[in-house]
Amino acid sequence: MPSRYENRITAVNNDDKYDSFFKERNVKFIEQFRTAKLNHPTAKQIGNLTLVAHMWGVGDRYWKLAFKHYGSEDLWWVVAWFNQRPTEAHVRAGDVIQIPLPLDKVLGYLDP
Repeated sequence: MPSRYENRITAVNNDDKYDSFFKERNVKFIEQFRTAKLNHPTAKQIGNLTLVAHMWGVGDRYWKLAFKHYGSEDLWWVVAWFNQRPTEAHVRAGDVIQIPLPLDKVLGYLDP
């Protein structure tokens, strides 16, 4: 199953402002993922996808939609990314979001 962490660049954080954090954990630094830059599909690419419209309702969650359409709740980020709404807090009841299909084609558009 594809992961949003595949091929991610990591960075070492040893910034002085985190000294108390490092001391509490008895470490000298932390290694963390760099912020990913995901390109949004072009209009032409979107035209090659099947889009399933979903009207957001009370109790909806990205992970539930990902499980229903992709078979894995771990792919919640695909729905968020495609709709350019990073969290459920960015969606209100009555908003229509799109579920892009097929998944393999959608994920293929992530690579520059």
